[in-house]
Amino acid sequence: MERKDHIDLFGVVSLVGFACVLAFNQVVIKVGTGGFQPVFMAGLRSLGALVVLILWMRVRGVSVDFSRRYWASGFLLGALFGFEFVCLFWALDNTTVSRASILFYTMPMMLAAVAHFVLPGERLTLRRAAGLVMAMGGVALVLSVRKGGEASIMGDVAALAAAAGWAGIALTVRLTPVAEQRPEMQLMWQLIVSSIMLIAAAFFFGPFLRDPQPVHYWALLYQVVVVASLGYMFWFFLMSVYPASGVASFSFLSPVLSVFFGWALLGEEVGWNTVAALVMVAIGLVLINRRHRPQGGA
Repeated sequence: MERKDHIDLFGVVSLVGFACVLAFNQVVIKVGTGGFQPVFMAGLRSLGALVVLILWMRVRGVSVDFSRRYWASGFLLGALFGFEFVCLFWALDNTTVSRASILFYTMPMMLAAVAHFVLPGERLTLRRAAGLVMAMGGVALVLSVRKGGEASIMGDVAALAAAAGWAGIALTVRLTPVAEQRPEMQLMWQLIVSSIMLIAAAFFFGPFLRDPQPVHYWALLYQVVVVASLGYMFWFFLMSVYPASGVASFSFLSPVLSVFFGWALLGEEVGWNTVAALVMVAIGLVLINRRHRPQGGA
C-alpha cells in the first residue's frame, strides 16, 4: 500500500482490532508470570516468535536482508525492543494490569513530544500541547494514589520505561535506514536481538520457572503467535502506511480495554483514581493526535 497522510476506514478497523489484541495481552502476561519468570518468558516469546516469523517469510517468499547498511539501526531496534519488554513484563509482575496499562500506553504522549522536534508535519499545536498536559496529569494521578500490596513504585516506573522504549522503536522505524526494510525484516531485527538480550538478562531475575501449568503454556503460545510475530509485523506495516502519531493515537483504546479485562478476568479493583486517570490520558491522547481539518473548501 502507498503511504497515506490520514487514517482511513481500513486503518481504523485494523487499529481498533490491534488495540483489543494488545489489551488482552496485558492480562495474558500477568497470568503467564504465574508459571514463568517474567523476563525469561519475554525471551521465550521473542525466540518462539522468531521461528514463526521465519516460517511466514519462507512461505511468503520474503527475502532476508542483513546488509551492512542496516546493522546499526537494526541492533538499535532490537535493543529498544528488548528493553521495552524487560520493563513491561517485570512491571506486570509487580503492579496491577490497570496501572501498568495506563502508564505503558502513554507512549503516544512521549512520541508526540519528541516528534515535535524530529518528525516533519507532526509539531505540537496549542491543542496538542493541552492534550499532552492532560495526559501527564493522568500519569501523575496514577502514581500519586496506591494501596498497600497491590502495586509497587518500581513496577509503575518500569511501565513508564517500557513506554519510552516503545516510543523509541516508533521513531527508529521512521528516522533510521531500517525504515527502508520490509516490516518482516524490521521485526526480525527485534526478535533476534531481544531473544538473546532477554534470555541473558533473565539470569538476574531469579529462577526461570514458577510451577508452570497448561494455562501458562497457552499464555506463552498466544504471545508468540498472535502478538509478538504476526501482530507486531502488522503494526509495523501500519506504521509504514499511516502517520506515526495517528497510529499511536489508537493505542488509547488499549488501556481502556485493559482496565476492563483486568477487572472482569482478574478481579482487580478499579478505584476512582484509575477511572479518572484513564479518562485524562484518553482525552489527552485524542487531543494530541486529532487530525486538523482545514476550514472551508469544496
